[in-house]
Amino acid sequence: MTTQSTLNLLVVDDNQLYAERIVALLSHYYDEVNLGFLDDKEELLRLLRHSWDVLIFGKAYDMGFTDIVGIIQEQGIDLPLICLLNENIAATSINEEGMPATIDEKMVKALLADNEAQVVIATCMLHSSLEVRRQMAGLKYVLSEAEQRANILIKNSKSAVAYIDQGIHIFANEPYLKLFGFSNMDELMGIPVIDLIAGGENIKAFKQFLRRFDKGNRDKVEFNFESRRKDGSTFEATLQLAAATFEGEPVTQVIIQQSGEDNAEMARKLAAAERRDNLTGLLNRRGFEERFAQVYVEAKAGKTNAALLYISLDGIGKINSNLGLQGVDETVKQVGYVLDETLDSGEVSRFSDSNFTVLFPDIIQSKLLEQAEAVRQKISDMLIEIGTRTVTTTVTIGMVIVDNTSPDMSVLIDRAMDAREQAFKDSGKEGNAIHLYDPSQHASEDEMVLAEYLQSALTNSQFKLLYQPIYDIETDSSHFFEVYLRLPLADGTLMTPDKFLPVAKKYNLMDKIDRWVLINTCKQLSIVRKQIPDAKALVQLTSQSLASKQIAGVISQLLKAVGGQDGVLTVQFNEQELVDHMAVAKKQFSMLKQVGCQVAIHHFGSTAKTIEVMEFVQPSMVRLARSYVKNLGDANNVETVKSLIAKVNERSTPALMPYIEDAAAMSAAWSVGARYLQGYYLQEPSEKMMVQEGEAT
Repeated sequence: MTTQSTLNLLVVDDNQLYAERIVALLSHYYDEVNLGFLDDKEELLRLLRHSWDVLIFGKAYDMGFTDIVGIIQEQGIDLPLICLLNENIAATSINEEGMPATIDEKMVKALLADNEAQVVIATCMLHSSLEVRRQMAGLKYVLSEAEQRANILIKNSKSAVAYIDQGIHIFANEPYLKLFGFSNMDELMGIPVIDLIAGGENIKAFKQFLRRFDKGNRDKVEFNFESRRKDGSTFEATLQLAAATFEGEPVTQVIIQQSGEDNAEMARKLAAAERRDNLTGLLNRRGFEERFAQVYVEAKAGKTNAALLYISLDGIGKINSNLGLQGVDETVKQVGYVLDETLDSGEVSRFSDSNFTVLFPDIIQSKLLEQAEAVRQKISDMLIEIGTRTVTTTVTIGMVIVDNTSPDMSVLIDRAMDAREQAFKDSGKEGNAIHLYDPSQHASEDEMVLAEYLQSALTNSQFKLLYQPIYDIETDSSHFFEVYLRLPLADGTLMTPDKFLPVAKKYNLMDKIDRWVLINTCKQLSIVRKQIPDAKALVQLTSQSLASKQIAGVISQLLKAVGGQDGVLTVQFNEQELVDHMAVAKKQFSMLKQVGCQVAIHHFGSTAKTIEVMEFVQPSMVRLARSYVKNLGDANNVETVKSLIAKVNERSTPALMPYIEDAAAMSAAWSVGARYLQGYYLQEPSEKMMVQEGEAT
């Protein structure tokens, strides 16, 4: 194998000599091997801020291999993993031949640590595969960025530019539309470019010119001709062709210039556009909005964490009454100077008469609060000289964080203003205060804010999971746990999925939420199985996962990391969703069973096709709808439940009877034939998978 330059190797183990031995062997294949060595979670999270090529896991102080997989998936890092076999890794991680049970482009589990040759070969192969993925991602990113830059330039260009596909217009900028007399793109869409060329000879020559270009001939890319406007008038023009992409698809770019057009003069006019405030010398509102657009794009791409401050001068009316407009102007000017001088890492603009904005392109929240407080204090201490008079003023500041979860720029500006108003109210309407907009305080009131908070909860792992034991009558144990998802709010309450999942669906977040639940459930399950080897979990997934082609692969990887046998994880889907998507459901159930994941029907018995859907998808278990567990003191209701469960048992499918909340329900539950019992009467949900002493009775 030829040398491949540099390998950045991260080893999680308690034996540094072993790690250095592996590095020595790898140095035969690389010019340089950079080793990162650790054995605890805190150090891992710190080191993951840097770029690594392969991670080898042996033993760690406070982590298992499942924790490693969960952290890597949460961070969204493409980092291949090698798991070394030790007493903490189940024997199921190797097959009967002693080979790893899992080998793919992202994970090898598990290799014998003593077989150093296999470890080295696996490292090289995983690194090689990673390099290919990185190169592909890099090429896609370069192409996407180039297309984005080109489209922005074209839309703002004074030159007449259009895109054509097979000779037909599919896009044109404003100068192009005006040049030919079209009021909007809808009028031009679908019109052949030859319709804008006057004269038969011109059309014939242009067809030959376009045909040569489409065949790859770039010897000639300019064409001089007489062009025809929509109203029939003509003008002499030069046309240039170039290969381009539009929305990811190959197209031909057309640039048309009128003969004698003064491009230099147009460029000077464009450059002369005013973006500065005459009084303060700061950016004006237009300049601010253009700069904000740039910062916003960077933040939405996840490259930076930006912030916006909206700053209003307090008591400006009093200054105007005492000193007139001259006093106001001088106050605004001196405050602007202090803002620009003090907030040197921010970009200050005069937004309106006595209001400023400050953009921080990259800042953490604690630093933002520190800077806002510092400038508030400094301005309140200022003595502003205006002629022979001295005045003082204060500022009230509203702040908003700008990151990859943020809404539109206009909404962010409104939120910064709202935060300023809140600071003013909190101060008793005296001003001289600061306030940071917190989405969690408004999540229950505003759908857009809730969507943003959901994205933030995914990014920062702010969701909470609760676990409720399920009593298994056959095994007389409660080592089966149902998982409940909750969203913490600023007031300490927990929002339930029925409140936030409709918003998550609207903003295409349901699959991400499902993955978060699966990852964090498996992390907790891996910990618990060290004390309770037969522990297993029941997770409800949304309709988006029912149709997902990737969910089986995600679950397969997590199950390999947990190291459990078939049945360690059961996922359940709502019966109505299964009825609505029968063919998709059957295929998904089959795929999940193939990777060792059991599948259940949630809210079973709630539709007219209950038995039909069960026979079609063949679930591993069913969970009764709440309506069946009501009024179990009524003998008729008990018989209804018995009848439904009997039909389920006839098909060798176990049933779960949930919502057992009182002694009457518990008494009836023993007689209906269900295998699993669950409810607050048995045990309430908790933040950890735990079983009360004595379990169920």
